[in-house]
Amino acid sequence: MLASFTHIFVGIGNGGARIINNIEVDGAVRVSINPAYYLFSRKADEYIGRIESFFSGIPEDTMLWLIFDDKPINLEIANLILRSSPDDAIKLAYVLTPERELVESETPPWARHFETVFYDSLWEFMRGDTAIGSAFDNAAFQIGRMFSKLYYYLENEMLVNIDYADLFNIIRGGNVGILRMLRDVDFSWHWGIWDRGLISIMVGENVPLKNAHRILARFQEILSEKDVIWGVRVAENLEDEIEVLALLTKRWYHEGGAV
Repeated sequence: MLASFTHIFVGIGNGGARIINNIEVDGAVRVSINPAYYLFSRKADEYIGRIESFFSGIPEDTMLWLIFDDKPINLEIANLILRSSPDDAIKLAYVLTPERELVESETPPWARHFETVFYDSLWEFMRGDTAIGSAFDNAAFQIGRMFSKLYYYLENEMLVNIDYADLFNIIRGGNVGILRMLRDVDFSWHWGIWDRGLISIMVGENVPLKNAHRILARFQEILSEKDVIWGVRVAENLEDEIEVLALLTKRWYHEGGAV
């Protein structure tokens, strides 16, 4: 059994800050960084120094999550954090890319500094005539809740047969990926573009386990490398529902070929 890891969730900019404000986990560190202080404050140099000092002192093997909108200033701050952090820190990004599928892009230069860049195009939250402000608020709540659940699963791995070794098996090596917390799995969506995945399923007491096994079998069928690490657990609070945490990755593409 692997030891626990220190988790640091860093919200860069308004979008990132709203997400980490919705992460509810004991034992994790949450940090908000305001780009206005970085850019315009008369004490900007002092603010930059505080960022460098904090991240240079984090423990090695920290799970360092950087959460931000895909904007130049946020990327600049992310690069500052990455340069300041220990080489052994496990660096992961969660990037908001409204209505843009990052997986269809060539590898951004900044992405090479992360084990995996998870992204969310917010398509689930921007359907119809939803106001963009409401979409971002809903996304911040749901994504924060998703991070809380992921942390819980990793820190209680014996309950669902998923642990840090499984996570590292999926995320290592420079990937692009998605994280989704789902109550309904729409298999008409483009799940099949992903190679590998970690699937955790929580089922209500009134749900036959065969329903969970059908979902797992479908993911196994459509992921291109047929590589699925999974766990199932009965959750009393769900009753008649199924909750799926899907962490899916693939290698970045660059100039038309696999990296």
